[in-house]
Amino acid sequence: MPVPLKAKEVLRERYQITRIIGQGGMGSIYLADDMILKGRQCALKEVDHDLSLPPELLREARDQFLREATVLARLDHPNLPKVSDFFSIENRDYLVMDYVPGKDLRTLMVEARQSSNFLPEGEVLNWANQLADALIYLHTQDPPIVHRDLKPSNLKLTPSGLLKLVDFGLVKLLAKGEVTITILQGQGTAIYTPLEQYGGDSGHTDIRSDIYSFGATLYHLLTNQPPADARDRFLNPDRLTPPRQINPDISPRTERAILFAMNLHPDERPMNADEFRQILLGGRPIKHATGVTQPIGLLETLRSGNEGNYLLITLGLMLISLIITLIR
Repeated sequence: MPVPLKAKEVLRERYQITRIIGQGGMGSIYLADDMILKGRQCALKEVDHDLSLPPELLREARDQFLREATVLARLDHPNLPKVSDFFSIENRDYLVMDYVPGKDLRTLMVEARQSSNFLPEGEVLNWANQLADALIYLHTQDPPIVHRDLKPSNLKLTPSGLLKLVDFGLVKLLAKGEVTITILQGQGTAIYTPLEQYGGDSGHTDIRSDIYSFGATLYHLLTNQPPADARDRFLNPDRLTPPRQINPDISPRTERAILFAMNLHPDERPMNADEFRQILLGGRPIKHATGVTQPIGLLETLRSGNEGNYLLITLGLMLISLIITLIR
């Protein structure tokens, strides 16, 4: 475990460490004060590289950090924290991001469980809608960006209700034909990780890997129970308990969408975040962070493939036709 920085330490004559707000095997995340832009707080993501790696792999890991940090600094989306700086000090690399106030979704889930409640499905679907926006943005970059570590603790809810995907620890660029080493060695958090991600960097991961983690995250938020991990399910497919057996208040549509996203084989999942959102939400109205409730549009409702939606639309058109006939 790397020795963490101490409070009051200053990096690059600009960032004064306040405290640790996250910690892992390859470094920590710190809350820091920006000494140039007074009053601004930021989050410093620290990457302490494994010095036991062969020199060429260590060099490749650090080169990749610089490449990926450069890409992340260009991202601009309301559901992602803005990366404002990156730098290296000795064998440690740092990524500077906006600090996001508020609680993460894991904390909100734990609080609900402690009060013997489940998080309301409507609230979780609101968060899912925002997360889908962020993933669509990341996955449509050139090259696509796969997060590879979606989980409740990496999703923070600001006081205004805006969801932020806050940690880029295992981000991977899908450059065609290029063998890469992830910024942090590892495969993500087991219970949210798809089977193909256990192959490490030689494994085939793509945007559908994030779809699996998206489904597993929703499973945990709506049931208060972590899903069985993919390796156990590969040996025993019955290990995954359907969500409605745990929380009967979950709608059948939401359960079907979650289980679809959590299929073990990538080809049996939704192909992208937009498709998953349509399957999950259909025409259901979603309350946005602004407080405005907006339904999914007619075109998206048709694309969702829900037979009930087709019936309602057909009946509505018949009614309109009848009214027009009576007026004539």
